[in-house]
Amino acid sequence: MGQTFLSPDTLIPFSETGKLGIMHLKRFWNKVLLKRENKLSQNDWQDEWQLDRTLLSALGLGLEQCLIYIFRETPSFGKFETWIIETAGYPRQEDVLRFNDLFGDKNKEPANVIQPVLDVEQLKCWQENGYVIIRNAVSKDDCEETIEVICDFIGVKRVDPATWYKQHPSIQGIMVQLFQHPLLNKNRQSEKVRMAYEQLWQRKDIWVTADRVGFNPPETERWKFPGPNMHWDCSLTLPIPFSLQGLLYLSDTEASQGAFTLVPGFHNRIEKWLHSLPAGTDPRKQDLHALGSTPIAANGGDFIIWHQALPHGSRPNTSDKPRFVQYFTYEPVDIREADLWI
Repeated sequence: MGQTFLSPDTLIPFSETGKLGIMHLKRFWNKVLLKRENKLSQNDWQDEWQLDRTLLSALGLGLEQCLIYIFRETPSFGKFETWIIETAGYPRQEDVLRFNDLFGDKNKEPANVIQPVLDVEQLKCWQENGYVIIRNAVSKDDCEETIEVICDFIGVKRVDPATWYKQHPSIQGIMVQLFQHPLLNKNRQSEKVRMAYEQLWQRKDIWVTADRVGFNPPETERWKFPGPNMHWDCSLTLPIPFSLQGLLYLSDTEASQGAFTLVPGFHNRIEKWLHSLPAGTDPRKQDLHALGSTPIAANGGDFIIWHQALPHGSRPNTSDKPRFVQYFTYEPVDIREADLWI
């Protein structure tokens, strides 16, 4: 006998809320528990995926941290809401109301009066290269304080190399599973960053994600760069939809300092490249550096936005200083990922 899945009609309704007053949360909790028990089909899981992501953005939660918690703890809904409050605090009422409005008048036109923040040269760089650098998006002081928060969290001292390679349960390669802190939230609310995303999306109804941070120390004889190397975070099913990713440099970062790396302009030639590969070739296993990878040096407080069709990643840090970054992006609720992952 095949696997029996529950129908989406049997799920908790979107409208049912708890003490946080936010719609869809109870349904999301319901779906994750069913997914854990393999009682929800992949198609039904994917159908509301972007709505789920937007819900977590409104709550200030990281996607990975939330899924891990539910899968491990299988909490009651009341316990889940309590965990949300303890982890991310009470959501802003304006975010709750804005999210709940998504279930209101479907014909309501979103406000789209875009105030441009990217100049002619930045837009030219974007069109030709698929990325743009927003200079001084976050103050130096806030970046320096954010670095101290990261160092305290993982138990390292910024000026003491002997502490940089300690094991810590929240360190995964060069990623640090730190999602919530007032400074991280403040950085995510940078007006320059939000306006740049609005200009590139050409819409204002976008939501900021609560992503993690990064710590990439210099390579040594005993510690080697663990990746992620060059990759894509989207399916390579054509056509690749427009979507954006971003990171904030928290410290001045030289090209040799494990700098963020991408292949400029590849969004303009990815279809031709994919079609040129022999049948059966896995595009993800090619030498993506050979496509023209370029490390992006920038200063603390600078924010990089790139098109998701660009191969991108980090690189070995051959300098004598660690690299500190914060990841986040802005996205609308109605983008859809490809049904087939390639």
